[in-house]
Amino acid sequence: MSTMPNVGDPAPLFEGVIQEGETLRLSDFKGKKVALYFYPADDTPGCTKQACNLRDGYQELLDAGIAVIGVSGDDVASHEGFAEKYSLPFPLLADTERAIMEQYGVWGQRNLYGKLFMGVKRTTFLIDEEGTVVHVFKRPKVKEHTEEILNKFGLA
Repeated sequence: MSTMPNVGDPAPLFEGVIQEGETLRLSDFKGKKVALYFYPADDTPGCTKQACNLRDGYQELLDAGIAVIGVSGDDVASHEGFAEKYSLPFPLLADTERAIMEQYGVWGQRNLYGKLFMGVKRTTFLIDEEGTVVHVFKRPKVKEHTEEILNKFGLA
């Protein structure tokens, strides 16, 4: 089990396949601000609210120079369906092997209604233009996430 990067740490580099089947690398975003968000599963209530909030605020995020990347353990076909169903304009990485989740320390024991299980902890990392983690949302507000991101980057 790896540990979560802290504010001030370099963001762990990764590459993965997105819903269009293309490879995406964090290094592709050098010189840009990035909101890297990890979520449990496509098409579930909380994850859908979060994705739709980011979709609705996407132009504002883009205008502020912030790229959005979603990551879950779902496969490319699932991401493709999820992105299509909700018109999601940002890339969703398929981390079926949990390699990226492990790098970012977001895979671990969770508690849902008193049941313990292993899963992804909903977490968002804000990464600056130099590739440094500048903020970690350990419990992002799914319905207000765009606003949270803009506030933490000092852009709201």
